[in-house]
Amino acid sequence: MARRSRLFNLAIKCICDWQVRTYRRTGGRRPATMRGIPVLLLTTRGRRTGLPRTRPVGYGRDGRRFVVIASNGGDDTTPAWWLNLRDDPVAEIEVGGDAGLTALRVRAVEATGEEYERLWRTMSRRHPVYEVYKGMTPRRIPVVVLDPLDALPA
Repeated sequence: MARRSRLFNLAIKCICDWQVRTYRRTGGRRPATMRGIPVLLLTTRGRRTGLPRTRPVGYGRDGRRFVVIASNGGDDTTPAWWLNLRDDPVAEIEVGGDAGLTALRVRAVEATGEEYERLWRTMSRRHPVYEVYKGMTPRRIPVVVLDPLDALPA
C-alpha cells in the first residue's frame, strides 16, 4: 500500500504550484503533459477554507466532457481536489491550446456502473500508468466527469 510522507507531500505541493504558474504563463504549452497524459488546471473551492485551490490534473475527453482520474499517483489517500468537488461539484478548468488558455466552468460527477467501466478502460488504454496506480492501492480510484457549464469555443 502506498502512503506518502509529509515531506514528500510538501515537495509535490511545491511542484504542483510551479506547474500551475508555468502552465498559465505559457498558455498551457508547458507542462502540457504529465507522464504523457494531457494536463488541465482544475480550480475547486476548498471544503474547509472556501478558498480557491488549483491543481494540474491529467485528463481525457469523452465528447464535450473532460474525464479526470482521482488516482493521486496510486496513493491510498483520495486527492484533495476530488474531496473538494464532492463537497461543491462546480469548478473551473483551464485548458491550454494553440490559441492559449480556455477557461470553462464545469460540474463534476463521479462515473458509476457501466460508464465507470467504459471510461476507466478508455483512459487506462490511452495511459497505462493508471493500471499501475490501481495496483498500488486497495481503494477504488474514482473516475470523474467534468461537464462544461459554458459553451465550448469553436
